[in-house]
Amino acid sequence: MKTRLPVVVIVDDDSRLLESLGDLLESAGYRVRSFSSAHSLLATGLVGVDLLITDIGMPDIDGFELRDLVKKQKPQLPVFLITGRHEIADQDRAKSIGGIFRKPFDGKALLSAVDEAIGNR
Repeated sequence: MKTRLPVVVIVDDDSRLLESLGDLLESAGYRVRSFSSAHSLLATGLVGVDLLITDIGMPDIDGFELRDLVKKQKPQLPVFLITGRHEIADQDRAKSIGGIFRKPFDGKALLSAVDEAIGNR
């Protein structure tokens, strides 16, 4: 019997980050679904998703808004936010979140956090 790989969704408008983060997660044994916008993820849906990683600074729907929309549909879904703008990471609404990573982030630290979040569900 084949075991289902945990599914990690990445949403970022930077195609290079989507590719490199996708490669990192796949090398650690995760199935990855990548989206260049929040709209494309929301149109596809959250069925089978085990964890979401989203950039904060995106056009239309930013990472904070996406997190809030996703939490209404799937409250238990772990959501990690990533940003290259340190002033955003220091805002109060970011501090109240457990999973926020500043670019460039440590791949091992991110994988460890993903393992812990998915393993504890």
